Formats: sequence, C-alpha cells, structure tokens
Amino acid sequence: REVEQLINIFTVNETYFYREEHQLRCLSRSLLPEIVQGRKPGDLVRIWSVPCSTGEEPYSIAIWLLENWPLVDAYHIEIVGSDIDTQVLLDAQAGDYGERALLRLPPDVVERYFEPSHDRQRRLIQDLRESVKFTSANLVDPASVAMQGRFDVIFCRNVLIYFDDSSRLLAVDNLYKSLHPGGYICLGHTESMTRISKRFDLRRFEDAIVYQRPGSDRDG
Repeated sequence: REVEQLINIFTVNETYFYREEHQLRCLSRSLLPEIVQGRKPGDLVRIWSVPCSTGEEPYSIAIWLLENWPLVDAYHIEIVGSDIDTQVLLDAQAGDYGERALLRLPPDVVERYFEPSHDRQRRLIQDLRESVKFTSANLVDPASVAMQGRFDVIFCRNVLIYFDDSSRLLAVDNLYKSLHPGGYICLGHTESMTRISKRFDLRRFEDAIVYQRPGSDRDG
C-alpha cells in the first residue's frame, strides 16, 4: 500500500478533454476506416488510452466518436483506459470535472454529455462513464501490459518522455506486442517513435502522424 501511495504521488496527471484534437480527427477520418475494412458489422474494435490519468482522454475518444464517426454504432467499440496511479483511476470512474478540464469542448457537447454536479463541477453522464473500462497497468511490466489484451489503436501520449532509455525501450516493446498487426499508436506531439524503435512504420495522414505495427493479419 505504501509503494502504491508513493507511485501515486510521483505520477504526472496533466490532461483535459479533446487534448491534441488533431489525433481524434485522424482516428475517425483515417485510422478507423482502415481498421474496419474487411470487418463485419458488430465486430470488435479495441482502443487503449494509456496512461489515462483522470479519464479525460479515453472519455474524449468516446465522445468524439459519438459526435464524428457515423459508423460508431455499426461496430462493437471497446475503449480501455489504464494507468499506474490507482487514485486517478478512481477519479476517472467518478467522472467529475471542473471548468478547466472542459474548456476545449464545444458548449453544446458539454450540455449533451455532462450534468451539473457539485462545486461548479460537472459529471459525465452514466452511459458515457460505463462506456470506458478502467484498469491498472504498468508500461514497463510485460505481464501487466499483456493482461490488457491486444488493441487496434493505442493512445500513449506524453509519458515516454519521462522514461530513461532502457525503460522507454521496454515500454515500446510492450506496446508493440499490445497492437494487432496493422494497428496504430499515437504519441504526444513532442515524442517520436523513430528515435526509439525501428519496428513501427511511420504513417502520415491528413490530420496527424502516427505509427503502425507492420502487417495486416490480426492473429499474427
């Protein structure tokens, strides 16, 4: 318990809704259309936000898809948010947010998906809170990462910059194994996968640069 508390104290939890919105546009306009090619309606599409902090980023994915991807109801979209900090996971599940976290959201989106709460905060509606699964994960622990399963898209933003070289390589190897072949990973705007690993293909889309695990066989 003391180790858990120490980890919680040292983690960095800077985040807000619609952070790096260009990547969300890329998700709905480019990545998901490629991913669902050859899949049937109702098939599973898995998206992982790690680290997810207090939930703004995985919830942003859910809201963005509802607002911007016409096929969102045609597939089984599973969004998982993971973090090493157990306290922020509890906060994420509670879904209470202040004005700063909501600042980048259009007012009509806030009205649709958030209810007045306490102390000028707003609470994400229950349907949205239940649309994201939250789990504990440590990016440098292969077993912890493997427990999450494989994903089609991973958002891993603004965390690798805090790792030393050996930890960064281990984390990237774990992330690579967590992607289906052909799956995509989105990093923060100050991060570059090409400086860490040559295992990913760099893909330039209209809205963002992302990295892809080579191959198209999902069982590969």
